[in-house]
Amino acid sequence: MSETGELTLHPVAWYQGDLKEKFGLPRQSGLVPQLAGKIIMAEGFRRPEALRGLEGFSHLWLLWGFSKNHTWSPTVRPPRLGGNTRLGVFATRSPFRPNPLGLSLVEIREIRLEGPQGPEIWVAGADLLDGTPIYDLKPYVPYADARPEARSGFAPSADAQLTVEDPQGLLEALPQTQQEALRGVLAQDPRPHYQKDPERVYGLRFDRWNVKFRVDGNTLWVEKLEE
Repeated sequence: MSETGELTLHPVAWYQGDLKEKFGLPRQSGLVPQLAGKIIMAEGFRRPEALRGLEGFSHLWLLWGFSKNHTWSPTVRPPRLGGNTRLGVFATRSPFRPNPLGLSLVEIREIRLEGPQGPEIWVAGADLLDGTPIYDLKPYVPYADARPEARSGFAPSADAQLTVEDPQGLLEALPQTQQEALRGVLAQDPRPHYQKDPERVYGLRFDRWNVKFRVDGNTLWVEKLEE
């Protein structure tokens, strides 16, 4: 850190997952617990001893960078409020921040100390794009981190989920674990909150597939699956 307080951060790891674009990304971590991915330690940090003791924890905090956003605004329009109300950026979890940093809580599924690229941490429930840089890892400690009595402002609970219908059985082309993850992503309603046209067909990239769907009321209909 410099005398002016400026800090240069270097990734200690990178995230690998099935979501390649912002459209469809869960709006918060933990909303799609079926969504699996892995953390690959960056060169210079591929030392198994750096993860010693992590096997005793079930969850992990990730401090990461919004690699797709390069501007910030003092006020933003939270999607939860329909995109019409402006709030201060520090009263929201908007990605358009002065320092483009995100904080996510994920479940640890497996720790592999001898992966092809060094140590790997397999996780679930992330809200990160494939290729996201991670700047720090910290274990979640319930007695210090959990605050059941906390107030949550304009977001007291998660949005209602959609019912996902796949009448053609298109999603059966995916492995079972990815089927469940994709259904979880679609159930979150990836559309912008202000778009409600039941005839509009949307496309979502998931791993190597392009999923076409539309939403009518509280039901999402899978229309096409392309590679």
